Amino acid sequence: MKQILKLTALMVSVLGPLAAQAHGDEERAKPHVYDASQVEDTDFGREGNPAKVNRTLHVSMADSMRFTPDQVTLRRGQTVRFVIQNQGQALHELVLGTPAALKAHAELMKRFPNMEHSDPNMAHVKPGQHGEIVWQFTRPGEFQFACLQPGHYEAGMTGKVVVK
Repeated sequence: MKQILKLTALMVSVLGPLAAQAHGDEERAKPHVYDASQVEDTDFGREGNPAKVNRTLHVSMADSMRFTPDQVTLRRGQTVRFVIQNQGQALHELVLGTPAALKAHAELMKRFPNMEHSDPNMAHVKPGQHGEIVWQFTRPGEFQFACLQPGHYEAGMTGKVVVK
């Protein structure tokens, strides 16, 4: 019995911080504030400066597990404001990334469905609400956006970003 308690305590101490990294109680989530000193480059760009947005895209999400539009074409260097509207009855999100990173994150979400979010490449949107992401696409290529709520990604809730 002592070994089970020790193992449980170890698992909570190791996995607990992971569970607090990405998804969860959106009521307690802090709004994201742009801070140029904290911007990090990724394989698909970086957080964009809201004062330098040069394109706004409206994307809707639905319980049919689809985004509209589900494909966008952008120019390298563009800073885009995604205005994301949840037209469904379930919580949805839009997460930008590479196909490999989104697939890995979706797998993590299966194991830890209540993790909290705070990254600048993602927006969680309650039913009937809207969210925003400001992103600068610094590299050409094909990237994705997806809803990583458990089961949504697997149901095909993905889209494509083509950067030329």
